[in-house]
Amino acid sequence: MNVAILAGGVGGARFVRAAVAALGPEAVTVIVNTGDDERFHGLFVSPDLDSVLYTLAGENDARRGWGLSEETFRAFEALRRFDPQAWFQLGDRDLGTHLFRTQVLAGGGTLAEATRSIATALGVRATVLPMSDQPVRTLIETDRGTLTFQQFHVRERSQPLVRSVRYDGGESARPSPGVLEALAQADVILVAPSNPVSSIAPILAVPAIRSALVNAARPIVGLSGIRGGAPFRGDADRFLTGLGVEVSPVGVARLYRGWVHGLVIDDLDVALAPSIGALGPRVATCDTALDPLERGIAAVERCVELATRCAPTGR
Repeated sequence: MNVAILAGGVGGARFVRAAVAALGPEAVTVIVNTGDDERFHGLFVSPDLDSVLYTLAGENDARRGWGLSEETFRAFEALRRFDPQAWFQLGDRDLGTHLFRTQVLAGGGTLAEATRSIATALGVRATVLPMSDQPVRTLIETDRGTLTFQQFHVRERSQPLVRSVRYDGGESARPSPGVLEALAQADVILVAPSNPVSSIAPILAVPAIRSALVNAARPIVGLSGIRGGAPFRGDADRFLTGLGVEVSPVGVARLYRGWVHGLVIDDLDVALAPSIGALGPRVATCDTALDPLERGIAAVERCVELATRCAPTGR
């Protein structure tokens, strides 16, 4: 079975890890959000790509949820001597990744080419693709002005009130090489339990990707990242509330309406199944926790099982 996964953030990376464990790396292609990408300290940083790559390589920092394990920050501490206002931390080992990526891009290479080289060096056998080689920036209108995702999430600690979100550059962006082929050739397309607004929506902002999903000839099944009225982790509730969307799997189903055929929700939210079903998707329940790995594998298997009972609307 070939599976394509839309993913972003730490929850997305853990879901991908479980999918690789359940299905094998050769069966998995991951299409990763790049709306969070930004230049820091002169370096091109791709946080979601790195979260997926580091997690699949078994080198992620599970405690912090981002970056590499056993990391130090001496270079950043030295930078703060000269620029006390610096706020985006890059670890000493992590710097190597960003230096290499920046070098590839400066030499005329693409983000997809840099990602492929990094994956190979890390021993990652699953296929990891950026959603686009063109820049798409998630911009958040807040009560403190317009912020990039990293400014909102890291510098401001997700405290500003979200008023609206846009994906600058999305309309003119093209899918990275291999993205449309992966969606067309997949037996099942899965949507990781990532933030629907800041991780999944930027991927759909690329018109050709949205069209491929709306007209997919294969079932698309998502795992809700909201359970019991709160996100697994992160700030999805801040985005949903700001956009006037219910912080529940029903809210997720509303955002995914028209292209997702099935939604797996947590056992805690079984009472919401009829409301979700009324929006169109088939519904299944399970323990949606992704840790430990065995639970994550069971959640992936539940998504795949639901896919066998879903009829793609584009068929």
